Amino acid sequence: MEVILKEDVEKLGQRGDVVKVAEGYGRNFLLPRKLAIEATKGNRAVIEEMKSAAQRRAVRDRADAEGLAKQLEAVKLTFLRKTGEHDHLFGSVTSSDIASELEARGFTIDRRKIQLPDSIKNLGEFEVQVKLHRDVTGNVKVIVSREIE
Repeated sequence: MEVILKEDVEKLGQRGDVVKVAEGYGRNFLLPRKLAIEATKGNRAVIEEMKSAAQRRAVRDRADAEGLAKQLEAVKLTFLRKTGEHDHLFGSVTSSDIASELEARGFTIDRRKIQLPDSIKNLGEFEVQVKLHRDVTGNVKVIVSREIE
């Protein structure tokens, strides 16, 4: 079956692409979740209009993301944590901690966009990447210091 994607679907295609998928995948997954519509003549015309609107939106979103990335370059987040032997943290600094600290400073960024392979479990300075757009990644400096008791 041929469908037109209304949203980006990982490992399948981008918004507006006409793709061939298995009947069950299309009818049971893509169509009910409104990720795609059937590829009929009428829908193809509608999708062309959606594509042009999406391109305009993508240009605007990318410009916004680039501006936000420049703002994030100047941000330094400091976390005070208790440590044990060899400067190993009790607990860790996670992407949720970073997201909540960024939100306290006026940046609304979803924790899933923070590219932290593992939690930070040692003292020091770290560069953490934040995926703001498909093509734009910003960096935030995270400093983890010892909490003085």
